[in-house]
Amino acid sequence: MTDVLPTPESPAPPVVVPAEEVVPVVAETPEPVSSPVEEAVAEEPAPAAAPPEAPPGDLPPGPPDVPPEPGGPGAAPPPSNKHWYVVKVQSGREDSIKEAIERRVKIERLEEYFGQIIIPVERVTEMRNGKRVVKERKLYPGYLMVEVEYNDRILYLFRETSGVGDFVGGSVSHPPTPMTEREVERMLGRQGEQVPGIKHVKPKFDKGDRVKVKDGPFQGMEGEVKELLEAKEKVRVELTIFGRPVPVELEYWQVDYV
Repeated sequence: MTDVLPTPESPAPPVVVPAEEVVPVVAETPEPVSSPVEEAVAEEPAPAAAPPEAPPGDLPPGPPDVPPEPGGPGAAPPPSNKHWYVVKVQSGREDSIKEAIERRVKIERLEEYFGQIIIPVERVTEMRNGKRVVKERKLYPGYLMVEVEYNDRILYLFRETSGVGDFVGGSVSHPPTPMTEREVERMLGRQGEQVPGIKHVKPKFDKGDRVKVKDGPFQGMEGEVKELLEAKEKVRVELTIFGRPVPVELEYWQVDYV
């Protein structure tokens, strides 16, 4: 008996789905989540673009220079119109006239035109009754040095002060000439200068002469002149004290011939 081999079954026909029934599947993209900082930055307006830099030669002009206010910081002091002059006054009244002028300046409120008044003096050492005395001596008796702004008001004040003559070098129609800077410096430099006193006449005695002390603790004693100290106006005399020779310096006027 012949075996009958089974025949393979024919594949089943494919199932066809209608096109309208196919629903495409699309993957959903999640929406980005922004942070509060990003939202704040996003709300700020974008900065304006900076203008291009101009070349050095095309720089715009700056603000105009404004001069400083008078008397404000950085302001230069106003120029002074005061100068030094010489005024003729009554001799012997220089001090009282100086005080009278300064008093009238305050009463009439002329301080803005007035500087100072100086009576040039020098200090002199003199011998009085055997003692050295330092006193002041006027360099220019009968004159004052004044620092003022010369105008009609100052001129009237001086002329109306008792004892005042006039500004030296001036006239009714011509103003006086101020002192030069060199003259002012010389005048101020000598103010109160110490000058040598009046020199005594050199005594007739000389080294080796016998002299007698006529004043001082050694009055009545005799001795020999050993040296003349002209720079000190003194003489060194050798006296015998307690049987011993002792050199003593004495003023010229303290000794005389035996």
